[in-house]
Amino acid sequence: MTRNQKILIIDYGSQYTQLIARRIREMGVYSEIVSGRHDFAGYDFESVAGIILSGGPSSVQEKGAPSLDDRLLHLGIPVLGICYGLQLISHNLGGSVSRSHRREYGRAAMTVTSESELFTAIPPTSQVWMSHGDHVKEPPPGFFAIGSTSNIENAAIADPVRRIYGVQFHPEVSHTEHGQKILHNFLFDICFCKGDWTPASFVDVAVEKIQHTVGKGKVICGLSGGVDSAVVAALLHKAIGNKAIPVFIDNGLLRKDEAKQVVTAFKEIGIRIKKVDSSKLFLRRLKGITNPEIKRQKIGRAFIEVFTDVAADLGKVDFLAQGTLYPDLIESQSFKGPSATIKTHHNVGGLPKRMRLKLVEPLKELFKDEVRAVGRELGLPPEFIGRHPFPGPGLAVRILGAVTPTRLAILREADEIFISELREWNLYDKVWQALAVLLPVRSVGVMGDERTYEGAVALRAVTSQDAMTADWAHLPADFLSHVSNRIINEVSGINRVVYDISSKPPATIEWE
Repeated sequence: MTRNQKILIIDYGSQYTQLIARRIREMGVYSEIVSGRHDFAGYDFESVAGIILSGGPSSVQEKGAPSLDDRLLHLGIPVLGICYGLQLISHNLGGSVSRSHRREYGRAAMTVTSESELFTAIPPTSQVWMSHGDHVKEPPPGFFAIGSTSNIENAAIADPVRRIYGVQFHPEVSHTEHGQKILHNFLFDICFCKGDWTPASFVDVAVEKIQHTVGKGKVICGLSGGVDSAVVAALLHKAIGNKAIPVFIDNGLLRKDEAKQVVTAFKEIGIRIKKVDSSKLFLRRLKGITNPEIKRQKIGRAFIEVFTDVAADLGKVDFLAQGTLYPDLIESQSFKGPSATIKTHHNVGGLPKRMRLKLVEPLKELFKDEVRAVGRELGLPPEFIGRHPFPGPGLAVRILGAVTPTRLAILREADEIFISELREWNLYDKVWQALAVLLPVRSVGVMGDERTYEGAVALRAVTSQDAMTADWAHLPADFLSHVSNRIINEVSGINRVVYDISSKPPATIEWE
């Protein structure tokens, strides 16, 4: 089976680990993250072109701190340690690591002190981004300093014979002026990467994997109409044709007219789908439920039940395909590194034994923008590619509190006004995601000289690259005023509209 070269990123808990992966992929090289606690016995290193050790919050001198498997330093594969990764290299290979007398957080000026392939075309002095309390006091035997700052002598070290390098700063963040060039030097001058990981190559490999995994089996695909499931359906169709059966479940939690739009759109691109209306079942299961995690669990179980019944009606079905993405896995569990669970995700966690279906997740190592690029490669129409993300549990997690038909109707109308006006004002494609949230409060208002006591809606729009981090979108005040007026005037039951100006972190994009 065809395999791309890859850079193996070992995660020691840095907030920037996913950013390292993104930077590498942007240069056409596939990257994969594994935990710093991963057992590498028996690991297949055949396609690994280089290893990057991430930063992290620990000190190598702390009891129980994440350690480095020494075997990784003796494979003959180039290694780059970043921050904590640099300190681990020094600690393991006989150097010394000490607490810094003056800790560095933020911008610092680094001076290149020795020639190195890692610093090819890097100016003699440049700005880097530091975040550390320890530093390398003495490099290991065979290493020498290639960069320093006013506070630390060994801001970067190298052993060109073994092709092992370390930097105390973070080249992956934009605040490091020439960080992308440093990573480029590591990938192409030291690891000799080809840079051939493209959407087209991903499609070729994914199709081959699907064919190999599925064989003569039959697959049902959970289709929501969003970009993730649309790309999965198109990939399956390309790989195995009619053996893939896209199933669209109307759970009653969709946006206004969405069910009709999904059926029509897929018909136009030549993919037949099976539509199942299970809205009554989902609303019955959600009756009286206010806890967001329980909502997700109830919805997830209901989906499984419906898919089980559909699969039984279709005869022998062997696989269920889902549009799980990399951020879904990272946020739902400590997926590959020592990171905290943010929330459970409807596509994550495996399937109950009674379902008797095996899982196919062809996008689970991709970020959202990479999925869109794959969709373009597959020829999906712009309305699929450009759609804002929509959660699997639908409007249930955008209604804070109990989910009822009345509250769903209110939110649908408010959301439709917000999204349609974003399009009208040419703002839709300038934000990553926009949504309306129905709050579990009522407030006093005045309409037509009469006192009202009605509901409130929060509008949220964010800018982002991959949903791992996001900033609130600075939408024009006159636009927000216009949308607010429309919602209050046209949506019965709403007399107040607020705008969410929280970034991620500390907030998440969705409210639940």
